[in-house]
Amino acid sequence: MRTAVLLLWLTLVAPAALAADWLAWRKVGDATLTWGPFTVYTSQLRTPDGRYGRENQDQALIITYARDIDRDELVEATRDQWQAQEILQREPRSEAWLQMLRSLWPDVRPGAQLAFVLDDGQGQFWYRASAAQKAFIPLGPRQSEAFSTRFLAIWLGPRTQYPELRQQLIGGQK
Repeated sequence: MRTAVLLLWLTLVAPAALAADWLAWRKVGDATLTWGPFTVYTSQLRTPDGRYGRENQDQALIITYARDIDRDELVEATRDQWQAQEILQREPRSEAWLQMLRSLWPDVRPGAQLAFVLDDGQGQFWYRASAAQKAFIPLGPRQSEAFSTRFLAIWLGPRTQYPELRQQLIGGQK
């Protein structure tokens, strides 16, 4: 019985403890994506030391949504960005990755947060339905370095379709 209680406690507390680590990282920059007069989301980049130096360093990208977006729209937006950066054409696993995202991501509502945390070369998705929810919960398994690099390239890569947002996220001028 004691072992079962300990395992249950670890199952509930361990993910929150892991999230607490990256939540304590320092902010590098933040940015807002708008579509005409509408805010789609705000985003923030954090690193352990508050500086952005390279693509594969430990980092957390946190997106706070300002409108309802269903998971299929999120996946299609990812597809569009990978298409624009020629990742779809160059990466044979990209279609499988998009299917994985479709099964992993929830629909989002205003105030929902989706985070992607790169730690030791592997990424992990985290989700919090609203600010009222105390802790982020992990979504799915840790992701490979190949996926993680290509996913973060949407915002942070040199071929991003949002160079102004990239500049703001990595600590440049707004």
